[in-house]
Order: sequence, then structure tokens, then C-alpha cells
Amino acid sequence: MNHAESPIGNKIKMVLVACTLILFAAGARAATTLENMQAAYNGESNAHARYLAFAGKADSEGYGQVASLFRAAARAEEIHAGNHAAVIRKMGATPAAKIEAPVVKSTRENLEAAIKGETYERDHMYPDFLSQARKDHNLAAIKSLNFAKTAEAEHAKLYSAALTQLDHLKGSQAGTYFVCPKCGFTTQELSFAKCPSCFTPKEKFEKIS
Repeated sequence: MNHAESPIGNKIKMVLVACTLILFAAGARAATTLENMQAAYNGESNAHARYLAFAGKADSEGYGQVASLFRAAARAEEIHAGNHAAVIRKMGATPAAKIEAPVVKSTRENLEAAIKGETYERDHMYPDFLSQARKDHNLAAIKSLNFAKTAEAEHAKLYSAALTQLDHLKGSQAGTYFVCPKCGFTTQELSFAKCPSCFTPKEKFEKIS
């Protein structure tokens, strides 16, 4: 025979459920768009420093083409950081970054680390940040995050190609890359009239070698 639970038992159960929900909500709290923009600004600022260090290592090991790629990516990350900083200021806050000493290994290992970082930003970090920015209807943040996400996808491709060809790039001279000054889109060839990401005329792209 089934017996109805006592009023006291029901109250205890309701309190336990309420406590569980409160704890879950506290642990699952989504970061705000401002917090995400600060995290992105910090990440891009550190990537800028890291890629410049990687470029120096590539030069010292005789990978001139790879060094140029790292310098081009570093410039793109600097542009992303600037875009993110502008959004942060627009939100009434001050951009803050903690620059850490880059961990520099061999050029092969540096490329592997760069691919891992760019892939994470492309597939996880920026999509998550964009989701929150859309919920907050923050158009400026959406624009800046989208610019960075698109450029990081290109960086991942360029780094992957360099890693695949690394043995053939030993002894190579500096190469030429082009970086959009508005969104950081990075390419080896200006095979378009306007930037695929932000429509900046190709004539305004910065030449990096």
C-alpha cells in the first residue's frame, strides 16, 4: 500500500531541491560580456607577445618564412586586442592584461602550440563569448569577437600548413603576408577586392615580412 508523504517530509524535500537549484545556479553562472571581453583582451595581448617571441626563435633556427607568419599573426592579435579594448572602454571599464613571459621551445613545438591555441579560440572560446554577447545584445562586442574568430580560423590554417611543410621551410627567407588593419584577417595572397571579414579594401592591408 502506498502512503502519502508527511507534510514535514514534503517540506524537507522542497528545501533540499531549492538548495540544490541555488548551488547549481551559482556554479553555472555565465560570465558577463564584459568579463569575456577582458579575457579576450588579455588572451590577444599575450598572443601578440608570444608570437613575436616565436618569430625570433624561427629566425634563429633558419625558418624565415615561419618567422614572417608569426610576425603577421602577432600584428593581427594586436589589432584584435585594440578592438576588444575599444569595446571594453565603451562599456565603461578599463582594459587590463597580465602579460606573461612566453614559453618558447623549438619552432616545430611553437607551431604546434599556436595551432592548439588558435583552434581553441576558433572552436570554443570565441563561440562561447559570442553566445553571451548575443544574449546581451551587445553589437559592438559581437562585431569585435566575430572579427577575431574569423582571423583565428585563418591563423590555424596557416600554422597547420607551415607545420606540414616545415622540413622544406628550413633555410627559407622571410615571406610576405598581408594583415587587415581593421579586423586582423591574415593572408598570403590578396586574391580579393575587399577583406572577406570586414570589407576593408585590399589596398589598405598591411604588408608584413
